[in-house]
Amino acid sequence: MKPDIHPQYVVTEVSCSCGNSFTTRSTAKNGVIHVETCNVCHPFYTGKQRVLDTAGRVAKFQQKYAKANQKQAAGKAAKKATAGR
Repeated sequence: MKPDIHPQYVVTEVSCSCGNSFTTRSTAKNGVIHVETCNVCHPFYTGKQRVLDTAGRVAKFQQKYAKANQKQAAGKAAKKATAGR
């Protein structure tokens, strides 16, 4: 191998915009990396993912099946009312 062609692999401090920071090793020249999201604040890891609505598809689906859920709830209420007589 040729000497002095590989970058230095140094201890690096990674800091997130949420305030979380951790230490790792990297070839970053200044030893500091700033990131926007990390495993503490990213929705995939926190379980707080949102459903992305593309062209109103989610709203259309909810409207379509809201009527079916209302009919089903009304049918159950009617059965309970007649069973109580």
